[in-house]
Amino acid sequence: MPQISSRGVIMPESPIRKLVPLADRAKERGVKVYHLNIGQPDLKTPQIALDSLKNVDRKILEYSPSNGFKSLRLKLAEYYKKFNIDVDENDIIITSGGSEAVNFAFMSCLDPGDEIIVPEPAYANYTAFAIGAGAVVKPIVSTIEEGFSLPHIERFEEMITPKTKGILICNPNNPTGYLYNQKEMNKIRDLVKKYDLYLFSDEVYREFCYTGAPYISAFHLKGIEDNIILFDSVSKRYSECGIRIGALVTKNQAVRKAVMKFCQARLSPPLIGQIVAEASMDTPEEYMLEMYNEYVERRKYLIDGLNRIPGVYTPIPMGAFYTVARLPIDDCDKFCAWLLNEFEYEGQTVMMAPATGFYTEKDKGLNEVRVAYVLEKEELEKALFVLRKALEVYPGRTI
Repeated sequence: MPQISSRGVIMPESPIRKLVPLADRAKERGVKVYHLNIGQPDLKTPQIALDSLKNVDRKILEYSPSNGFKSLRLKLAEYYKKFNIDVDENDIIITSGGSEAVNFAFMSCLDPGDEIIVPEPAYANYTAFAIGAGAVVKPIVSTIEEGFSLPHIERFEEMITPKTKGILICNPNNPTGYLYNQKEMNKIRDLVKKYDLYLFSDEVYREFCYTGAPYISAFHLKGIEDNIILFDSVSKRYSECGIRIGALVTKNQAVRKAVMKFCQARLSPPLIGQIVAEASMDTPEEYMLEMYNEYVERRKYLIDGLNRIPGVYTPIPMGAFYTVARLPIDDCDKFCAWLLNEFEYEGQTVMMAPATGFYTEKDKGLNEVRVAYVLEKEELEKALFVLRKALEVYPGRTI
């Protein structure tokens, strides 16, 4: 039998999705599963977007331009200006979700053996796409004790080698919810400028910042404009993960030219998705404010609830809609599987993402999980109660 590729062997499983078969079997047994494992908002997609889908009036569902409809790119450029991100439609390439933006950026900027420095815990698919490009992720680990703040910049500099091509950040951060401040961003800027590195900046969660301090985009950093490659998506801010529309934004003309070759190879981003995304740009501010306020309340409820459970600790996340919590358990992969395979409380259980999948080194995050507060408060209350009951009887409890 032919063997699969070495890339296929080392490609990591998604810590978010790998337990889905166990959850499906639990549901087949009649167990209600509270999904705290995935960043799928439960808030209704804006009506203006749903209406655009219902009112599609085309005789042919044709290819779109490989870089996406100009009308959508123009609207995105106007949207970015609200955040003092000065780009025009020519700096924007529409992609099939933010994931494709990351993939195309790595394929365009990194050669096999090149290294990128990534603060961890980090979104697991960064490693997957780096493996696809033949690149190497060099992790620099932040700690729950320090609230997952940016590690000291001296540690970044110590890791730079002749093979280092870039630094990747996610701000606000998935999975920790940490929000980088101006001082931290300035230190990253100085390092990028000193060593002429790419700064890959995932800013999908910019609408979800829960602090009085301003949101700092990579594009706010002066003197490194051609080094910046920004990743974006409409999935989270408009609760439309399924339309698969993202964007790669850069002023670097050479990078855009290379990315376009990959865009042409996959022909075009989703036609219907672009129609819905373009309509979403006109979402009323009332929707955005209601969504923001809802997540503020959920965040407070979840963080307070987690920290009241004996042996559990999580810092207060200042962005996105995730937190990483430390639990009194021996192994988060075993615990999360046990919840779905063996445990139920009054016909209920909880699904979370093992934090080991957000670290490169497999001995990290063994007693941590990522929790997404994407359920309404009544559901969060039930999920927290079930989690408390589970920790009371888990065989691998450590305290």
